[in-house]
Amino acid sequence: MADMKEVIKEYIVDEYLDDDDDIELTDTTPIISSGIVDSFSMVSLKAFLEKKYGISLPDSEATPEAFDTVQSICALVQKHLAK
Repeated sequence: MADMKEVIKEYIVDEYLDDDDDIELTDTTPIISSGIVDSFSMVSLKAFLEKKYGISLPDSEATPEAFDTVQSICALVQKHLAK
């Protein structure tokens, strides 16, 4: 799961943070509620996760709460990898 967390953090930093953003992204940094990722960007993050991990995330589970931290995103992905 550590590798998954790093992959997700790297994607978020590359896609949504500017070089001058002074944000240290940790496993528990709020990314939705803090505004790093907005609802539109959440769609592209969901698509990235589905493609990267070969899973399908139902819209009903792709909530702002489920996508608010790297830790919660990993839990959601792990749940669908286990199916």
